[in-house]
Amino acid sequence: MTAIYTFDVFTSLDGFGAHSGNWGGYWGKQGPELLDHRLALYKQEQRMVFGANTYRAHAQMLASSTEESDMPDPWVTRMRNLPATVVSTTLKGPLDWPDATVVSGDAVDVVARLKEESEVPLRSHGSLSLNRALMAAGLVDRVQVTLFPVITGQTGLNPIFQGGADFDLELIESRTLDGHTQELIYRPTLHV
Repeated sequence: MTAIYTFDVFTSLDGFGAHSGNWGGYWGKQGPELLDHRLALYKQEQRMVFGANTYRAHAQMLASSTEESDMPDPWVTRMRNLPATVVSTTLKGPLDWPDATVVSGDAVDVVARLKEESEVPLRSHGSLSLNRALMAAGLVDRVQVTLFPVITGQTGLNPIFQGGADFDLELIESRTLDGHTQELIYRPTLHV
């Protein structure tokens, strides 16, 4: 049986995965329903998959948090405690992550093998270039988009699908969180 692979991404309405402005985390739009839902998603057994840049960003964010701060949110702590595979030709183990392994090689080959061998679903939060390549190779089964109600035309960073292939998306699930944030789950098919 092949494991389901979910590309899990946060975005502004105009397609940016991050910002350089004074919005704050979650573009200042997080609420208790969003945070509880994220924790429930990450309580499920699964294996995380990251590229090197996303791993470094997550590790740096978690290392800079303190007990007094509101970081990390409980779902982020749970994500960090899930088994993880980091696909990288530049990183070497051991990593500062409780149950992470570094796998060198072509990401498409690595994830294709993981999908065949994993007994639990696979999930990647972020890792934009990695997931664009995996989508083009037909390895992404679900694209889970959390759409925050903001437009970051001046401060947007990391365009999520810039340079990616064209896809048709079949909506398989949707919900509104905290009355304003949308979660949309799609099944992607390469547009030919």
